[in-house]
Amino acid sequence: MEVKSRCQSFAFIFPLASGHINPSLAIARSLVREGHEVHYLCREQMREAVEDTGAVYHSDIEAQPELFVGRDPSMYGALGSLQEEHGMKGESLTRATLKLREVAVELMLPGTLRWLQKIKARAVLHCPMINLEAAVAAKVADIPCAALLTVAGPGAFQFAWSNLLQSVNTTSEEVFQERCRFQGLLDCLERLKKTYGLNLAAEDGLKPFGVLRSCLLSTVTLVTTAEFLADPMSSELSEAYAGHDFVYLGPLLDKPGAKRAGGHKFDASDHRGDQSDMTALNLARDARAEGRPVVLVSLGTIITGDHPDYGWDARCIVDGHKVGISGRELCHAAWQAAFDVFGESTQEGHSSLFCCGSSCSIGQQPLILVALGPQADALEGLEVPRNAFCAQTLPQVDLLRLGVDVFLTHGGQNSFMEALSMGVPLVVCAGFGDQPVNAEKAESLQIGLTVDRPMRPLEHADADVAAYRKATADALARVAKNPNFKENAMKCAQALGASGGVSLATRVLLGLANSNLPRQVKLAGA
Repeated sequence: MEVKSRCQSFAFIFPLASGHINPSLAIARSLVREGHEVHYLCREQMREAVEDTGAVYHSDIEAQPELFVGRDPSMYGALGSLQEEHGMKGESLTRATLKLREVAVELMLPGTLRWLQKIKARAVLHCPMINLEAAVAAKVADIPCAALLTVAGPGAFQFAWSNLLQSVNTTSEEVFQERCRFQGLLDCLERLKKTYGLNLAAEDGLKPFGVLRSCLLSTVTLVTTAEFLADPMSSELSEAYAGHDFVYLGPLLDKPGAKRAGGHKFDASDHRGDQSDMTALNLARDARAEGRPVVLVSLGTIITGDHPDYGWDARCIVDGHKVGISGRELCHAAWQAAFDVFGESTQEGHSSLFCCGSSCSIGQQPLILVALGPQADALEGLEVPRNAFCAQTLPQVDLLRLGVDVFLTHGGQNSFMEALSMGVPLVVCAGFGDQPVNAEKAESLQIGLTVDRPMRPLEHADADVAAYRKATADALARVAKNPNFKENAMKCAQALGASGGVSLATRVLLGLANSNLPRQVKLAGA
């Protein structure tokens, strides 16, 4: 007879970034189902998805008064106010985050420690890319800690950060030199060492480039990919991580009907709920029953959101000048491309052609499902065909489970893994970070095609938008008509079927809380 472990309390600490928190929700639901307590420290915009798991929501703003009293909350803590305090007003969010990271951690640490004590946490799960304070607090409080890395392994962060820094016109060496010259940071690091015994340094994350101090401070790192899909590590990165356990989980898929965190509106009062999930699912079920193809379009939460460096109105920066197409222009061109290829036509004789495996559907109008994100003017200037359904958010995983013939995606890690696990072919319109790497991976695995984001000077923007729309339409038509993409995607799905997923993550966290992690990691095959 199996003996269940006693009730444990778990602390989950995540940022205002749905792609980072969503994979954790299925783990929280699993732990709650087994009789344990899960407490989330995050932002109000995540509350609905958190409480849907049975976990308890706690506001980071209320728990961390040392940071937030007298300062304005932003996407990352109170970064905007800290920028003003330290003379960095006007700098890019990315650059300021890298310089002020530990300054913010010092202010977040007292409240985070009080919160961990209050909930009697036995183990911590956190986002290692943003929530350094979680790993630091767990270290100070001597609580076992797991990082949940929502990119394609530790090597992915090196590529992602290189792309991110390039898009805001800086380099890792420039950021390192700025950190070394920033007296506010140097004084902060000295105080953290004196007060808590922490040996944080100006070179953290930069030498070697891409190493995550949060992972090194954690007992183990859980990775939301399979090992055969992980990005390679440089020799320097491998040496930095020597002896650290990475457990590859594969995709973390939640139960059907589960709520997910949505798009990024910084102001919680602007965060609008969407009741369109059942409508979209019913439309997809009807289309399937009628033998109609289903096309899913979702370009993620960052590029459709308010992020100043990578969001709706943002452009990349080269040599101090904005270049390329904005997030809005990219989304509009991609959405219009889907309407061009699959939209209901009034021209006599027009028909759609899909080949899926060995079967083809001729003359059946596809159902187009488009996730727009949180912007009020998302569809401004676009003509939406009658066979398209557009909503702020869509139940992506549930739709993929029902069956999608082509997925037009930004190539974020969660979307990439979810599509692969369901055997769905892709067209990738990558925006930033790790997305271009996943786009290349889609082509190398022959599960889809990628459309490169234009990066020419602004005087070419109109021509580039038109060319991008045509290139995306061409890619969609090719993937829809060529059965090889679907066949290769199904092979990936079969390979991912052996991943441990939510069950493995749950076992590892229970091992942490019960202080028998080495045995759990051995069972995981890590």
